[in-house]
Order: sequence, then structure tokens, then C-alpha cells
Amino acid sequence: MFLSVFDIFKIGIGPSSSHTMGPMVAAARFLDDLRGAAEKIPGAGRLDRLGASLHGSLAFTGKGHATDRAVILGFCGLKPDTLNPDEAEALEAEVRQTGLVAPEGLGTLRFNPAEDLVFDYDTVLAGHANGMILTAYDQAGHPYHRQTYYSVGGGFVLTEAELEAQRSAPQDMAAQKAERDFPYPFGSAKEMLAMGQASGRSIARMKRANETVLHGAALNEKLDHILATMDDCIDRGLAQGGILPGGLKVKRRAKRIHEQLLAEKGQNLVQPHQPNDWLSVYAMAVNEENAAGGRVVTSPTNGAAGVIPAVLRYYREHCIGATREGARDLLLVAAAIGGLIKHNASISGAEVGCQGEVGSAAAMAAAGLCAALGGSNDQIENAAEIALEHHLGMTCDPAAGLVQVPCIERNALGAIKSVAAASLALRGDGQHFMPLDNCIRVMLETGRDMSLKYKETSTGGIAVNLPEC
Repeated sequence: MFLSVFDIFKIGIGPSSSHTMGPMVAAARFLDDLRGAAEKIPGAGRLDRLGASLHGSLAFTGKGHATDRAVILGFCGLKPDTLNPDEAEALEAEVRQTGLVAPEGLGTLRFNPAEDLVFDYDTVLAGHANGMILTAYDQAGHPYHRQTYYSVGGGFVLTEAELEAQRSAPQDMAAQKAERDFPYPFGSAKEMLAMGQASGRSIARMKRANETVLHGAALNEKLDHILATMDDCIDRGLAQGGILPGGLKVKRRAKRIHEQLLAEKGQNLVQPHQPNDWLSVYAMAVNEENAAGGRVVTSPTNGAAGVIPAVLRYYREHCIGATREGARDLLLVAAAIGGLIKHNASISGAEVGCQGEVGSAAAMAAAGLCAALGGSNDQIENAAEIALEHHLGMTCDPAAGLVQVPCIERNALGAIKSVAAASLALRGDGQHFMPLDNCIRVMLETGRDMSLKYKETSTGGIAVNLPEC
């Protein structure tokens, strides 16, 4: 299945792509169903009320990840890539007070979050850990339309039928033809390297050729928009102080660290490891913005949104010979690796733990940086494998269900590992023991074996070992 760079890098809001963006997207899809439901449901009464139930990880960490807020705003007709966070806050408060929503084309509907939005901690839906059921009722209280959705990571949403078809059914002929329309339809790292060798093209050039099929001459403009949004997020994070929302009273640190680093510029007593501090502060700035519900880019998820922007900023401001084209190549190659991981394993913390989020982001960033610095295809694949291998087994255990502890610092360390992995790969000839495909498979197997309490439920690990004070 081909995944575009703009499927991997989506503009949205924090704090979570699977728990915030995904449910909002699901609610928007549900409203679209309702707009055409008159033909689907003959004899149904007039649409009157909406309801939602959250299951599995969406229930356990939904309040910390603002899943309730996402459903409310989604039922109002808002979407992650276009909403204004300041206006959204006022709209959420209005719905909680009035118990009414008014999505375009559907009139005014009853929806009281206190009663109609249920956190079901006991029922885990069979399809995925992030499950939700949305229901519309007529005036007599009978179900008018009902749909089950799964938020499968990175803002991707599938209905129950779509998920089943993806897992069990072979691609139909139309889908196979669509795959063949891309000049380099690699579905594994092995295929990617083979196509590169046969064509004499770099991974970035192959990915660019595939994306041009979809986006044509607008590709660079769209890539630059993603780059600019990532930069804006870093800049906002570096400028903000105060306490992050949610009750843990976690202080924003990026602004103060950045001020310290700026003050040290030009001094002779700077430690040689200071570049790690720059990487860390860039990543922390993004993830503090994400935790505050700000605008971020899934990279490939919100919980891991700081790694790739940090490495991009590091490349542009700290690496010799950095160019705009190099930054674009970094994005393209990162997306190629992210697509392989999502297609062959998972980028969902609720499914495989944080190895699927920060681990995937680190592999993507390492590959992208290696490409931007002139690495060969073999070295790029090696860089991705090194970074992913050394995140294997990482749990997803956010304190209080908030994407703050340990998530913010985890992105900083993921960025540092990315640069180290790229550097190690560039020092070698690309030949190595463990192929990336095998490492991706190990990540999936490890995630399947991982206890549920370590997969974004906040029922184990750091989440239950907090200081008593």
C-alpha cells in the first residue's frame, strides 16, 4: 500500500495523533455519513441526538489525551488540520454548557458530553486497542446510524469493515493497478534497495518520482509547507514558558534551555557535547507545544512529533553544506522509511508501545539525515536499522495519560540517537548484519508480546510509579 509523504506528515493538533486527531477525524467521517443517511436508512425518524463510546486505550488514557475534547469538536464539524485552537476551546465550553452541537448541514443536535460520551474501561473492541463507537439516534431514541472506528496511529482512521478488509483480503485489481502506476512501488527495504540499484537512483529520487505521480509540480511547495509548519512549532515552543495543562504541573523547559544555549554562543568554555543540547531543546519545544494542544505535524505521530523537526533544524543550522533541497530529501526519505514501518508493522503506541512511535521517528530521522548528508542507499537503510534497533522494547507508559512524562524527554533522546545512527552509518560502507526489514519484524513481534499495561493504557511502568508528593 503506497503511503504518501503527506500521509505520514499531517498537520494537526496535540496532544495525540491517535487519541486526539484520530477521534476528531472519525467524528468528521461520521457526520459525512449522516449527511447522506436519508437514502441509507429508509423509514428512520428525524435525527435528534449523537453519542460516543471510547474503548481500550482510548478509554484508559482518553482524558489525558483530550479524546473527549476531540470528539466534541469533531461533532461540531471541526477538523484537526484547519481548526483554530483558541476558538476550539470556547466552542468546547459552549457544548459542555448547552449540550448541543450544530454541524453544518445537520441542524442542531443534542450531545451532552457528560451523558453521551462514555469511557468504557471494560470493553476492548476486537479490531484494535484504539476503538470507538459513534451512534446517531432519532427522536424516539432508536439508533439512526452506528459505526465503529479504529484510530490506528498517526491520525489514520479505519472503520471496522475497512480494518478487516486491510488485514484479511488481498488487494483488488484496481488497487494493484494503482500500485503499479507508481514507478517505484517498494513494499520493503529489500525491494527499495533493489529498485535503487536497478535504476541507479537514490531513495530520495525514487520517493520523489512516486510523489510526483500524485502531486506533480506542487510537490516542493507542499514539502516546504510541512517544513515551515515544523519550524513554526519549534519557534513557538522556544518562546513559551509556564506550566503544561493536565494536572502534573510539568514546567516547560525549552525556552530556558534555549536562552542558556544562546548565551553560551561564542564562549570558549562550551562543552563538546553541546550539539546534543541543541537537538534536545528543538525536540522538547515541539513536544511541549504538542502537550499544550498546539499545532504540530505527525512525525509519524504526535507523541513522536519532536524527533524529525529537531533533526531537520539541526541539519539546517548545525551541519556543513545544508541546503533546502537536502531538507526536502530528508522529509522524503523519512517518509519512505515511515511508510515501510507502518505497512509492515505499526506506528501506534497502543499497538506496539513507544518503539512504534519514537522508535519509528528515530529510524525515519536517521535515514533522512543520512540521505541529506550524502549517504548511499545502503548507508541510509543501515542508519534506519541502527536507530530502530536501539529503541526495540520501549514501552508506552505516559503518566496520567498525558503526553508529557516521559514523552517530551524521550523525543529529545530519540533525536540524539537519530544523529548518532546516521553518523555511524556514514562512517561505514552500508554493509551490516541486521537488515531493516528484519528489525521492523522484530518490533512488531515485540509489540505483540508486550503486556497491555505497557501499551498506552497508563496502567504500568512510569505511569504507576509516580512520586507520592
